[in-house]
Amino acid sequence: MSEQGSGWPFVGRGGPLAAVRAALRSGAGMVIAGEAGVGKSRLAAEALAGLPGYEVVRALGTETASMIPFGAFAHVLTGPPRGSENLLHWAARHLRDRARRAELLVSVDDAQRLDPASAALVHYLVESGTARVVVTVRSGEPQPAPVAALWKDELLDRIELQPLTRDEVGQVLAGALGGEVAAETVRHLARVSEGNMLYLREVVQAGRNSGCLAERDGQWRWRGELSMSTRLRELVGERIGHLDEDEREVLELVAFGEPLGTELLASLTSARAIERVEDRGLVVAVSEGRREQLRLGHPLYGEVVRGGCGTLRTRRRLRMLAGALEASGLRRREDELRAAVWRLDSGSAAAPETLVSAARLAWGRQDPRLAERLARAAIEAGAGVAAVALLGEVLMVLGDADSALATLRRAARDAVTEADRAQYAFSLGINLAWAGADAESCEVLDMAARTLTEPAWLQEAHIYRAVADCFAGRLTGAARSLTRSRTFGPMSVRAEAHAASMEAWVAAYSGRAEAGLAVAERTLGGVAGWRDEAPHALPSFLDALCAAQTFSGRLDAAAGTAEQGMELPAAELSVSGFAAWRATVSRLRGDVAGALRWCGDDLARMPAREPYLGRVLAEQAHALALLGRTAQAREVLAEASVPASRWAFTRQHAMQAAVWVAAADGDLDGAVRLCLAAADHAERHELYGNLMFALHDLVRLGAPAADRLSALVGRVDGPLAGLLSRHARAMGDPASLGTVAEEFERSGMLLYAAEATAQEAAAYRDAGRGTLARGAQTRAWALARRCPGVSTPALVELATPELTPRQREIVKLAAAGLTNRQIADRLTLSTRTAANHLQAAYDKLGVNDRTQVGRLLASL
Repeated sequence: MSEQGSGWPFVGRGGPLAAVRAALRSGAGMVIAGEAGVGKSRLAAEALAGLPGYEVVRALGTETASMIPFGAFAHVLTGPPRGSENLLHWAARHLRDRARRAELLVSVDDAQRLDPASAALVHYLVESGTARVVVTVRSGEPQPAPVAALWKDELLDRIELQPLTRDEVGQVLAGALGGEVAAETVRHLARVSEGNMLYLREVVQAGRNSGCLAERDGQWRWRGELSMSTRLRELVGERIGHLDEDEREVLELVAFGEPLGTELLASLTSARAIERVEDRGLVVAVSEGRREQLRLGHPLYGEVVRGGCGTLRTRRRLRMLAGALEASGLRRREDELRAAVWRLDSGSAAAPETLVSAARLAWGRQDPRLAERLARAAIEAGAGVAAVALLGEVLMVLGDADSALATLRRAARDAVTEADRAQYAFSLGINLAWAGADAESCEVLDMAARTLTEPAWLQEAHIYRAVADCFAGRLTGAARSLTRSRTFGPMSVRAEAHAASMEAWVAAYSGRAEAGLAVAERTLGGVAGWRDEAPHALPSFLDALCAAQTFSGRLDAAAGTAEQGMELPAAELSVSGFAAWRATVSRLRGDVAGALRWCGDDLARMPAREPYLGRVLAEQAHALALLGRTAQAREVLAEASVPASRWAFTRQHAMQAAVWVAAADGDLDGAVRLCLAAADHAERHELYGNLMFALHDLVRLGAPAADRLSALVGRVDGPLAGLLSRHARAMGDPASLGTVAEEFERSGMLLYAAEATAQEAAAYRDAGRGTLARGAQTRAWALARRCPGVSTPALVELATPELTPRQREIVKLAAAGLTNRQIADRLTLSTRTAANHLQAAYDKLGVNDRTQVGRLLASL
């Protein structure tokens, strides 16, 4: 990858590219504006490359050339003027003579740096019509008056080139790196580059050189801190430019403290320096509620500015920020968190109770790593059981339940007050449930419920017991515990959020999708009011939404919720596993390779040996089996078995994956036995949504399940249960199977549609109706083609329709609506020959007319 970006694909600029080319073809040209590095020059070059027939003159504005008249055009202007010839006329004539008979096209990069004579020449070329002109200028910088007049006087249109979107960054990275890029890596690089192509190239190059960006398991992934190469620092430093002492102080304080209140910063520095830094785009003001906050103009500015500060200077800046914020009264809750972090990072003292409160806030903001730091600091500063209990919960979700349990057991004797005993019991109980020690967890939580007296603590005791019941697969017991929690008077904000999240979870997994969705929608609407108090609630709500949406057939909504969950700040932790749901949706849609990619995104960042890891590994094994990668599927399933076995609902994923690993091995009898075991497990643990899919897997394997699936209709909300039940009842009835397949296709469930259509073909064959069987088989083949690489027992015997090249050609013309005579005329055939070819193709495909063949056209 060169510094000029060769090898980097040109994406995300289709609209601007078309606009520039259209302006050159029909008008005088275009001004392309944008921030430094956004890709203005690349856009201009691409636009010119697609316009042959022009004599192109290129000029570049530079600081050096700006000191010389016509400096930007010095390389093409030779010879003196004729007599008293006007200098502009002389320069324009020179350029015109170079073009000879071709049309003159002048491209000027960085026109904001043009010397006055060159700027006047560009304006003259446009105003006189001597040339078509493409000009790039840097937004937010002073422009020579003749250049600014190009768009102000409407001589040229101006477009503002925006940074690349995240999706466009992903496309660029895939092309530049020559392979698939993990979604989290795309998000990271899009965030740090903010879509600026110049910075993106340099960050990628630095990451590759340092090893932070490397290909792992078939995907490019970023691991570690941001790499800042010397060149990248120089580029960003050049963009920042020279700073006087006041300006440097402003930028350093914002770099260490963003977002930083304008008033707070002004109390520490000079208001005029803040204005100067803002005028240069180095900081930007944003409104957050009633506060005006300042942020850096680009994330990379912070890396450079902070990197330029030594340890002592860094600590001084942080102490300044903490002191100023504390002096302001810590009016917002996040102020307490920020001040505590600044104190911690600066090495200055903070009160133990302040550190505990800040740790709770960090945990509530889905930042358990920061919460761990603050909780440990609080313990070292002399905080009591409350800090230990919080640390225990945080360590649990960081994937270190063993350390959490050891830490908690050491603190048992210190739990003296009721508050201490309650917090200790809740943290110990949930850690034991997380670790799979169900009996001991229930004993601890039940003891708390019997001995605590304060209503708020009793509420939470029963909520935590509900969580333990959910892990163990006792959904009715969990519902009873949640009901009991509401009998102790009005709930606290924390208890209400946690109780509601578990109510949504129990409803969703038990098949009552509408109830789960209603609770989630009602409570998530007020997330800002409880987020800080209830750290477990948000991931639990999103998991419940994924389950409810998937089990009720709302695949688009489920995909969106899963992706939202994967983007939580704590998405790399063991409480995530949302890729399992996202993979399920992709698998149902027939995009099994996509399911593998989603699993890979989560697996790269999840702690080992955790239950949610087991769920994602199980989905990965499921996808591998469907793709025929049997040996790898067996290995992954074995890896998933231990972590997934800890909880009932994660174990269910592994059991259903095992069905398809056996089927991929050719052991259909074993697959059916495993499927029955998975169904029994789901029914025993009241996981009725999972039971619906397990029973339908029997249908896909050709085994009977109609009665048990019919019994779920009404118990599992949504149309999907009814559709799966109809599929089971339709077995052996080809017409009914065809109808079910069409419903699956309309629902976006292409894999099920292909399998049902293949079963339709088999039923027609068994009935001795060969033509209809061939038609259904061709439709099944076409649907299977939309599920690349997938092989299941229902699809394994599908064969590619054997059409000759001429027959394929004629079929496509027929599907486009051409008559036999029109086809014959186009292909120089007799009408009879065209008709014969078409009929032969119809016979092979099992269709009767152009309408039917049109449905197959995309796959032929």
